[in-house]
Amino acid sequence: MRVITSTKVFTGTPDCEATRPLAVVIDDGRVTAVVPREEARALANDVQVEDWGDAFVCPGFIDAHQHVQHAALFPSSLACEYAGTSEEDCVAHLQAWTHGQSSPDTTSWLVCHGWRDSLWHASLPPTRASLDAAFPHRPVAMYSGDAHTLWTNTAGLRALGLSDNSEPPAGGSFDRDERGHLTGVLREAAGMINVARVLASFTTEELMGVYRTYLTHLRSTGITSVADMALSLVPGADGIRPDIYEKLEAAGMLCVRTHLFPCLGDDQSNLEELQARLTGAMLRAPGFKQFFDGVSSQHTAWCGEPYANARFARDVGRPTVAPERMRSLVLAAAKRGHAVRIHTIGDEAVHVALDIFCEAHARYGTPTQGCHTLEHVEDIRPADIARFAAAGVVASVQPPHVTIDLEQPERDLGAWRAQRMWPFATMLREGATLALGTDAPVVPPTSMDVLYTAVTRRTPTGHEPADGWHPEHALTRAQALRAYSLGGAAAVGRAHELGSLEPGKLADLAIWDTDLIDCDASILQHARCLASELG
Repeated sequence: MRVITSTKVFTGTPDCEATRPLAVVIDDGRVTAVVPREEARALANDVQVEDWGDAFVCPGFIDAHQHVQHAALFPSSLACEYAGTSEEDCVAHLQAWTHGQSSPDTTSWLVCHGWRDSLWHASLPPTRASLDAAFPHRPVAMYSGDAHTLWTNTAGLRALGLSDNSEPPAGGSFDRDERGHLTGVLREAAGMINVARVLASFTTEELMGVYRTYLTHLRSTGITSVADMALSLVPGADGIRPDIYEKLEAAGMLCVRTHLFPCLGDDQSNLEELQARLTGAMLRAPGFKQFFDGVSSQHTAWCGEPYANARFARDVGRPTVAPERMRSLVLAAAKRGHAVRIHTIGDEAVHVALDIFCEAHARYGTPTQGCHTLEHVEDIRPADIARFAAAGVVASVQPPHVTIDLEQPERDLGAWRAQRMWPFATMLREGATLALGTDAPVVPPTSMDVLYTAVTRRTPTGHEPADGWHPEHALTRAQALRAYSLGGAAAVGRAHELGSLEPGKLADLAIWDTDLIDCDASILQHARCLASELG
């Protein structure tokens, strides 16, 4: 038995709004009691008391939405990460990066992530011509910052077996010039499927080292659990690598609880085989993931009304999976007790997905492991907010997304929709369960940026706007901390054993040098994690 004490313990339970001087009693990896701090030494003569003074103790954070393979790869030496200010800037940076390699390989895939043409000086999509000039022979895969678009060169198209006669997969598209030639930009399913083919060129041994380094970094920032989400709407190309996690666990090197969500298709055996194998406390497969639309910055998010800067008549985006097809998939999974998490960014995608989940809830009840969840929920009709609680659906949201481009929502969706977007506070008032995350590598998996943007609605770097972007939607510190722990536990179906410091739960916690409840917002991002542990 051991006891952790502090004058500032935030238990993260639903009624917890402030810190208290408490002692957390831990036995065999689980919390057995939470008592007033002064009672710690009266518990037993042989108890080990660890007094952290006035350090801030809270549940470990649960990042409810990441794409771990990509998030781990791009900061590593195996790939490059860069947003750039223009197409030319991105190409020049990639050239400099290759020159900096000790022994550059001129035949293997050159992989980079992060470009966002919506943030470039000239907001125009890139083409393969600029990459061809710099890399005429080496295949290049430039993955967009929103992880929905692949930009490649002629050598890359050739390596992928694509030509002007190729047809995109369902839910995807190829950009073409005025003569019908491929420009090298592959969108949505077309990009995701081919990125998966590119990443298959890395060996398991290479990726094991990358995963281990990345998960160790997460632990150092107070993240004790993560949900690894499929990054493709096509099964088999979703970036989920259970083999790597299982090898890390067997070697005693899996330091973050991991929850796998492979892509949902007609054949549910991929999940069911994982669930039969992964029954321990460290590695689980709670449910499926699917995509219902794209992103509003590319006009691929599915909206009920046309985009404000419509590119053609009835420009409302589109579903990546036909609604009847999505309904069939979700109901089939729900019938077998499986949870489904659906990517929904536009208000029409959110509305129709809620219809499907309401039907699944009425017909089949609660999933056996995870929880039905909508991912991102960037734009939502006010009348739909209360439906989350009614259908038992979790809203998995990423606060740093709010501030990626402060002008983009109004530019693409108009002021009337921008002012209602990411309504976190209203969602809580209407009874929804919020789960916070990052969607890494779309934004860095920086835990303090998640909290900072959730409570200030300001950019994590420039701290703009000064009053916050639609600050009426901001969360309180306690709300954000609960959503980042207990909400995440709900999304992976483990709220009964994770997400708060209370008797019977696994003792996953983090200890900070800063009071995350009462510190000034200006120093929140500078908080340092002194220790984190798993029960």
